[in-house]
Amino acid sequence: MISSSEKVSVAVIGASGYTGVELARLLSIHPLARLVAVTSRQYAGQAMSQVFPSLRGICDLSFEEPSVADICRRAEIIFTAVPHKTAMLVAPEILAAGRKLIDLSADFRLRDAATYEKWYEPHSAPDYLAEAVYGLPELYRDEIKNARLIANPGCYPTSIILGLAPLLRQGVIDASTIIADSKSGTSGAGRSASISSLYCEVADGFHPYKVGGSHRHIPEIEQELGKLHGSALTITFTPHLLPVSRGILSTIYTRLRKDVSVEQIAEWYNAAYRQEQFIRILPPGGIPATQYVRGSNYCDIGFAIDKRADRIIVMTAIDNIVKGASGQAIQNMNLLCGFPENTALSAPAFFP
Repeated sequence: MISSSEKVSVAVIGASGYTGVELARLLSIHPLARLVAVTSRQYAGQAMSQVFPSLRGICDLSFEEPSVADICRRAEIIFTAVPHKTAMLVAPEILAAGRKLIDLSADFRLRDAATYEKWYEPHSAPDYLAEAVYGLPELYRDEIKNARLIANPGCYPTSIILGLAPLLRQGVIDASTIIADSKSGTSGAGRSASISSLYCEVADGFHPYKVGGSHRHIPEIEQELGKLHGSALTITFTPHLLPVSRGILSTIYTRLRKDVSVEQIAEWYNAAYRQEQFIRILPPGGIPATQYVRGSNYCDIGFAIDKRADRIIVMTAIDNIVKGASGQAIQNMNLLCGFPENTALSAPAFFP
């Protein structure tokens, strides 16, 4: 845990993507953190507020070329908001310099190197996988506080794991029957130019992608759900692209192993998340929606029981850039530094 009477100095490597600029926004208003560096090869030399006018008067830093050695001299905590394969190249140098690393890519989320390489590419820093703490505070708060390498979870996994954790802990569902049907706003595809995310390609439409068990978040979801379940499991996961900028809505179906009442389910969820300030359990019959979490670090959870099919339907809504990425990374930093966990994260959702 970092403890200091002064503001903690932080840097963002890869600050020109959606998660990077969201990190800069949140860190710029964080009363206990001081953003000292933002990097981008594409925009090096340009003011961040010029590239992102939303930060005008908020962040006066200019993008710089990523020099890990220089950044380690200036920052105590470093966020890597970079594509997979990139963070693993800089992590050893950052950690060797005695700095704390919060990685928003997939490079350190999977504990097994062979699994990572099956779904991604060869791993150049596999020795760090066992050390990395999976940065889902609601499950791993104590470990996060003492970590030096935090693997920030993926957006889809966050929505699904938080939705199913209480049921798996209670052992009331058949874990072999989990189906997760998730929908994300287009910001989840990143800021790089792509035909599939052009306005005319996504507006007025709605479609699945990576169908048939091919999405790279699957092993991450199965790893964490399997840990909660106590043994390996396999899920069916189908993501969809929504014609909106932000938000994830996950609808998760699974078969109940015994007859339970709505009231009992509600009791389990409320007990599991009673102390969690960013988890909001809706009353029975409540339906979560992305517009009620947009721009916030909240995860809204609702559920219903389909008696006819002996299934429970769990629904979760998060902002994919905040609780699904940068907000959760700030939440992890707060824990790491011993700050109040909601520092810079307590704002309600944008509405409308």
